[in-house]
Amino acid sequence: MPYAAILIPGLDISSIEQKRLKNTVVAMPGKVIQIIHYGRIVSLWGLQLKRTANDFSHAWHRSISSGVVASTSSVNAVELLGRVYLPDDYSNVPKKIISKVGKNLHNQRHHPLWLIKERVKDHFYKQYIGRFGTPLFSVYDDLPPVVTTEQNFDRLLIPEDHSSRKKGDNYYLNHTHMLRAHTSAHQWDLMHSGLDAFLVVGDVYRRDQIDNTHYPVFHQLEGVRLFSNHELFSNISGGESFSLFEKGLRTPDKQETHTMEAVKLVEHSLKQALTRLVIHLFGDGLEIRWVDCYFPFTHPSFEMEINFQGKWMEVLGCGVMEQQLVNSAGAENKIGWAFGLGMERLAMILYGIPDIRLFWSEDERFLKQFQVPCIDQKITFQPFSKYPPVINDISFWLPSKKYSANDFYDIVRTIGGDMVEEVEHIDEFTHPKTKRVSHCYRITYRHLERTLVQKEVNSIHQAIEEAVVRELGAEGRF
Repeated sequence: MPYAAILIPGLDISSIEQKRLKNTVVAMPGKVIQIIHYGRIVSLWGLQLKRTANDFSHAWHRSISSGVVASTSSVNAVELLGRVYLPDDYSNVPKKIISKVGKNLHNQRHHPLWLIKERVKDHFYKQYIGRFGTPLFSVYDDLPPVVTTEQNFDRLLIPEDHSSRKKGDNYYLNHTHMLRAHTSAHQWDLMHSGLDAFLVVGDVYRRDQIDNTHYPVFHQLEGVRLFSNHELFSNISGGESFSLFEKGLRTPDKQETHTMEAVKLVEHSLKQALTRLVIHLFGDGLEIRWVDCYFPFTHPSFEMEINFQGKWMEVLGCGVMEQQLVNSAGAENKIGWAFGLGMERLAMILYGIPDIRLFWSEDERFLKQFQVPCIDQKITFQPFSKYPPVINDISFWLPSKKYSANDFYDIVRTIGGDMVEEVEHIDEFTHPKTKRVSHCYRITYRHLERTLVQKEVNSIHQAIEEAVVRELGAEGRF
């Protein structure tokens, strides 16, 4: 049975100028699925190389080594992937984060993230074949994670005052270089090299809260496909009369330079590709809905949600690429779509992994569960133990200078490492006379592989208290 079809060969698509389809019924083997549109504003995908055009080929698979060299060569400079970065007032990458660079969990054979990558890659290789019988999509899974701020933000049309640029949310080596916050940082370079269908897989870095679903290093998979006028309209009745571009107005449904016919066909291609992908990963009979949202580099933009075990879960962001971005990369005669998904989130849902820290575990009891002969084999993670938590609270008066909770979380991660399961902001107090503000946090310590004792935790907790005073300029209430 065919998949969703917003437009089909022979359909008079001029009628779509009159209305936007809000509800579409999609036929799947064994079940009818309702595709529902909602509204939402979000920031970047994920729900996160500077190279010349000649650095990339049209080969269907290629790895560009990011290396494993990551160190601090002196008090002031950071050496990363063979290059030294001098710090400035933007530098905020802790040694703990630098130690993760080059681990490339998604390339470690039989790691759960590797399984997700291979399953997605296998699906795209088999579904999309080029003119010469080779896979249409190129795959880049080892691009260096150090990028320029231009690559990470400017080329993606992210405004200078956009919240996603904040120092409190990113890891900056200095004001010009950073650890990528999303795999979208490579879109422009790859399009500029001449590629028009590719997947990018890699580690991304964001400062965030501490709990079982957030980690400062996680992994994304990005997809881009561009279409020429012929590629988009060749299978449409009367397609020779249609065009990709026009001089019009931007509306909620399309960009000012795109025709409605082109946008609807690209949107259909995108949603069909992603629907097929999640059906491949999760199986038939999956209920899917599309949520209208906002991304700086696509319009219109959507999030896909799936109904998994009775709960609606967001699994990826996507949209029609901003033409200004496509044009600046040298593909002025093409239109395209892009998507990005969080690999840990997919793996946690698919395999039942309860804690994001487990992806960094080297415990054989964890890793052996994913050593399967077939990448599509069904796996349900079996917890090997649940050690008891040790809970300590910490409270302090906030410093007079601007305070970011992510600065505190970085201190906790740097000192406590993966022994910290969660940090919860449990109380806030403003002194009635001085107006000073105090925060209280509850830190849950739980080792993944052994039982912690209070004496050991107290030593770590005291080191965190001392660092809060020393590095944040806070006044302890210990």
